[in-house]
Amino acid sequence: MATEPTPLHVKRGDTVKIGQGKDRNKTGRVLRVQPKKSTIIVEGINIVTKAIKPTQDNQRGGFEKFEAPIHASKALLVCPSCGKTTRLAFKTVADKKVRFCKKCDAVIEDNLK
Repeated sequence: MATEPTPLHVKRGDTVKIGQGKDRNKTGRVLRVQPKKSTIIVEGINIVTKAIKPTQDNQRGGFEKFEAPIHASKALLVCPSCGKTTRLAFKTVADKKVRFCKKCDAVIEDNLK
C-alpha cells in the first residue's frame, strides 16, 4: 500500500522554531521538506556526525557533520511580520488560497515564488 503524502504546515524557505528535543527554542530556515515521511531538514538544527570510510576519492575518510531530518510536528512556524510562533490558517484572497498568521492576521508569502 502506497501512502499519500500529507500536506505539511511548513514549506521550503520558511523560518521555524523547534519546540521539542535537543535543539528546543532554536530557529532556522527550512532547507528541504519530505512530505511522504512528514519530516523536514532545518539549517543548523539536529546536527549529527557520521563516520566516513576511506575510499579512492576520499583517501583520509573521517567524520562528516550534517543536518538530519526532524519530524515536522516539532517545528513551529515563525511569522515574518510579527516574529512570533504561530499556527497557520488559510483564506482565499483574489481567488487564491493563501496562508496567514493567526496572531497578527498577516498573509505569509510563499518564499519560492
